[in-house]
Amino acid sequence: MFQLEETNLKPDPFDQFDLLYKYAQNEGQESPEAMALATSTKDGSPSTRFVLLNGVSDGCFIFFTNYDSKKGDDLKENPKAALAIYWPKVNLQIRAEGNVALLSADQSNSYFSLRNRESQISAWASQQSKIVPNRSYLEQKWKEFDSKFEQSVPRPPNWGGFMLEAKVIEFWRSREHRLHDRIRYTLQNKGHWCIQRLSP
Repeated sequence: MFQLEETNLKPDPFDQFDLLYKYAQNEGQESPEAMALATSTKDGSPSTRFVLLNGVSDGCFIFFTNYDSKKGDDLKENPKAALAIYWPKVNLQIRAEGNVALLSADQSNSYFSLRNRESQISAWASQQSKIVPNRSYLEQKWKEFDSKFEQSVPRPPNWGGFMLEAKVIEFWRSREHRLHDRIRYTLQNKGHWCIQRLSP
């Protein structure tokens, strides 16, 4: 069984994350990419929801959404967020906190082009977080955009990626007698992380 011991920790938390992600996958964890994303308004009112982690790159956690959604609005007002991932199959939790910025248009276009057509159409049909009269309204909107884009589907201008540039990442592992492992990585300067064990 994998344990979080000082002797086996990676110096870079993203290398550690990659190791644990693959471990969870190999152990049969369902939907290991699911993560809770917490945002808040400029006055500090919080909200959270599950989104898909679409990748890790250059010290950032990547996710995609509608810019006009509740989380999109929050991030415009207050570009800071926290995320949490829990893999019950292997009793592991990962938290991260940091600033959030938009991915480039090219990066968002590249990912959007990889989505299946049905999901691309849905990105156009859904005005995320807006009130609609019923499901039939959404289905009709989907059909309208399906007819409009007979061939390739362009990325909606209000849909794309965000990157959370982590400044703190914590790995938690359940242990017997509730003496759980908590390992915190704190970014000191570019590329250098301070690693500390926290009391559970």
